[in-house]
Amino acid sequence: ILKTKGVVVRKTFANMNRYNELMAKPNANLNKLLAWYHARSIAAALEMRKVEWGLLDQFSKQPLTQQQLKKDGIEFDLRMRTKAESDPVVAAASICARAEFVRQIQKLSKDFGEELKKGAGAAVKKQAKELVEKLGPHRLKDFAKVHFKTAYEVLGLPVPEKPSYFRR
Repeated sequence: ILKTKGVVVRKTFANMNRYNELMAKPNANLNKLLAWYHARSIAAALEMRKVEWGLLDQFSKQPLTQQQLKKDGIEFDLRMRTKAESDPVVAAASICARAEFVRQIQKLSKDFGEELKKGAGAAVKKQAKELVEKLGPHRLKDFAKVHFKTAYEVLGLPVPEKPSYFRR
């Protein structure tokens, strides 16, 4: 996909440590962060190639990415709908995003010394506890999203009544 003539792909991501810094802010909101990342990538792609409109898979009822683009001074007809991956261009973008996710997980796994498990099940908790024992609790933020219930449990901390991952 990346080598296809005429295709422009721009990726924006944060490493785990930066992601956790951003999500630790008082008014952090995962959908707004995702919209900001989408807007950055769209803006960078539009600098390389102008198109009349774009399509985004809907991840929020509010037009957060469109609002972010407007806030950044970018006038662009960005449409969104559920199941947008049925469009070949959105499907290709999804494949590129997944490939980057896999690359980043592989990098983190290499840094840890074994393949990192994904999700929030018992195997993930067991591995996270091993990570904390091996590297120290301060390093969990380098490998995992620490605003989720699983991280609190692994660190033996009380789960907040309304954890940050419920912020809207």
